[in-house]
Amino acid sequence: MTDPATAKGRRARGPSPAKTAATRRALLDAALHTFLEYGFADTRMSDVAKRAGLAKGTIYRHFDDKTALFGEVLRTIMAGAAAGSALPRPRAEEHTGDFLRRAVLPMLAQLQASGMIAVPRLVAAEGPRFPELAAVYRRVAIEPVLRIIRVYARRAERRGELRSEGLSQMPILLAAPVVVATLWNGLFASDGQLEVTAVFSAWIDLVFGNSTAR
Repeated sequence: MTDPATAKGRRARGPSPAKTAATRRALLDAALHTFLEYGFADTRMSDVAKRAGLAKGTIYRHFDDKTALFGEVLRTIMAGAAAGSALPRPRAEEHTGDFLRRAVLPMLAQLQASGMIAVPRLVAAEGPRFPELAAVYRRVAIEPVLRIIRVYARRAERRGELRSEGLSQMPILLAAPVVVATLWNGLFASDGQLEVTAVFSAWIDLVFGNSTAR
């Protein structure tokens, strides 16, 4: 016979870590698709919970508000893209342009296939109305990428692979074609989608030269 005190202790315990993690994943997945479908302004926390198949109040046990939820969606996207492609390091004699193709193209392909690459378009559309949205995106998604670009731009400069220091001074230049292609795909979807990987690869050729042919 189960001791009443033992039974009471079991009932008092919260959900298991595995269940908590599964709930969080369901909320983040639902949030991403709801943000992309309805936009930031028209997404309600209750809509996300409903899409995840959870009670309305559950989402507030994990996220304080919609901005915090959006920030965690971004962190999950960035971590998933890096993990999915096992971000490598450049080989000792590898041209920096070749390394960027090898490291970045798989991540971009994954993001485009999943639809997650549309997030910059969401931020561009609603960021002016919601400065906190733009601030979170800049902190979580843009600034870490720019720091990484600067590291490899300086490597390329030391190796004589770039004609100027422009890329290390303005690392946004390397990311700009991806943003432009994403915006183009949203504005002119009926004309066919640009392959973001092809746009980025062509930009690498322009910046570094056709290093693979050397």
